[in-house]
Amino acid sequence: MQVMVNSDNHIHGSAALEDRVRGRVTDKLKRFEDHLTRIEVHFNDENSHKSGGQDKRCQLEARLKGRDPVSVSHNADQLEQALEGAIDKLGTVLERNIGKQRPS
Repeated sequence: MQVMVNSDNHIHGSAALEDRVRGRVTDKLKRFEDHLTRIEVHFNDENSHKSGGQDKRCQLEARLKGRDPVSVSHNADQLEQALEGAIDKLGTVLERNIGKQRPS
């Protein structure tokens, strides 16, 4: 399972951030890796120059083998919180989506 990390120009996308994000996504979604080809992580700072709560957004798009991609997003005060919220949502969506494929 490939994990790609992208960020807008208001978020400093360092190699250390990319490594941490890849590690969290891989650890938390490892049980789905046989069903996934790629997960794309997109970070945005929606208010950029203004201060305000819940302005960090993480969108995760999972590419499922032989199926349409699924996407979730989560807003929070910090990138790590936005990532964790999006991972939790994606785990729920994948469980529901992949569970439908399994024979009864």
